[in-house]
Amino acid sequence: MRTIRLGEELIAPSKIVCVGRNYLEHIQELNNAIPEQMVLFNKTNASLSERLTSFHQEPLHYEAEICFVVKQNQLYAVGIGLDLTKREMQSKLKNQGLPWERAKSFESSAVMSRFIPLDGIDIKQLQIELYINCVRVQCGTVPQMIYSPETILDEVSSYTPLEDGDVLMTGTPKGVGEVHQGDIFLGRLKCGDKTLIEIEWVAE
Repeated sequence: MRTIRLGEELIAPSKIVCVGRNYLEHIQELNNAIPEQMVLFNKTNASLSERLTSFHQEPLHYEAEICFVVKQNQLYAVGIGLDLTKREMQSKLKNQGLPWERAKSFESSAVMSRFIPLDGIDIKQLQIELYINCVRVQCGTVPQMIYSPETILDEVSSYTPLEDGDVLMTGTPKGVGEVHQGDIFLGRLKCGDKTLIEIEWVAE
């Protein structure tokens, strides 16, 4: 089983539950319809990775997201994730009314930072930033989400058990695009003006 790092502990999530279309401006940039209900899909444990790849059968697109670890059915820890997507395949699947898993749940498609406990952190003040080659390409806050992290937790829990260590990916703000080999990605998670996590990946 693949793992994520929470403090000094390694945790193996049984699954990663992802929210699609949770930021209005991201919906608009991909010309998608605003969903009538929460759009959810899963990634498997094999999707986890600490390395950022630019190609898996086709070029990959990045989507930076605020992520949470669940413990005892509560939001327990927070980190940064990149939801890697086969955009061409996803478009074909959507046009045929088929599930997205083949475009979303492939090996190493969930690139994760370390996680930190939520103790003393105001979830409503969380903000994610993504820089590529020193240019900020994505910035999103919890208040901009259509569905809050707490609402996502409640909705997912209503239809499937969440095991301790499972990860929730809460959707991506506008600014998604293609990963190019050699690109330097810098992810930053902030609470107000304080930086909680900063991580760099170099695309392979």
